[in-house]
Amino acid sequence: MTVKQLRAFLAVANTLSFAQACERLHLSQSALSLTIKALEDGMGGRLFSRTTRAVSLTPEGEALLPLARRLLADWDNAEDELRQRFTLKQGRVTLASMPSFAGNLLPAILRAFSDQYPSISVTVHDVINEQVMEMVRDRQVELGIAFEPESSMPLSFIPLYTDRFVAVVPADSTLAVSDGLVWDDLLEQPFITLQRPSTVRFMLEDHLRQRGRNLPVQFESHQLATVGRMVACGLGVSAVPALCCAQMLEVGAQCVALSDPVIEKRVGILTKPGHELSVAAQAIADALCAATGYPRS
Repeated sequence: MTVKQLRAFLAVANTLSFAQACERLHLSQSALSLTIKALEDGMGGRLFSRTTRAVSLTPEGEALLPLARRLLADWDNAEDELRQRFTLKQGRVTLASMPSFAGNLLPAILRAFSDQYPSISVTVHDVINEQVMEMVRDRQVELGIAFEPESSMPLSFIPLYTDRFVAVVPADSTLAVSDGLVWDDLLEQPFITLQRPSTVRFMLEDHLRQRGRNLPVQFESHQLATVGRMVACGLGVSAVPALCCAQMLEVGAQCVALSDPVIEKRVGILTKPGHELSVAAQAIADALCAATGYPRS
């Protein structure tokens, strides 16, 4: 049973006339007759009783009629939904983003995206970098926004920009008036950072360890906002991606350029290799690239 056969069956059943059905379907009478015969052969018996003067449904045809109407309605609805998805008039996207991006750049990008595609629903999972990679890898989300993963990770990466770490110091500290700080300035102070398994924490410790230095962690938290508030209260200093500067200022801390060493890492879009994005997810990926100035190939 095909959609074409069901449409032919309904046209004849609704008009009880092969001639009128031909006009509706823009088919020749021979083509329509062959289509109905193929349907009847597939079903195993006649669906119409035909005489020279009249056409009527057999009991089996009567039984098929409501089923055919429901099947075609479902088919037409499915076609319409897919058409709307392909034209971005309908759809849903689920993505995961590390908090520094989700709480800073992402809202403005989603606002512009929503203005252009108001019928696309977007769910954002605001989770740490490691969870972003896990959710993309396990296909819990279509795409993620995170730091560039190690080459051994089975993920595709499209860079958006490079983020550099900056120092976070109390606003009333003498360090806050400096044009720039080096790591030795920070390591003399109690250090506040994110708890493991934060990628930010691992990156800082790894870069410093390569230079024979240790991170003197005195306070730690799961949330960047809490780290910023601790710094603002004078408990110590920290270092965060520059993307978080606005967030640190909001809680009363001050950000200062940081070098020796400069610690930076690319941030971008993660997808699972071999799995094509939905049209809506691809549109969001394009919006992310456009907003950060990354050229698409």
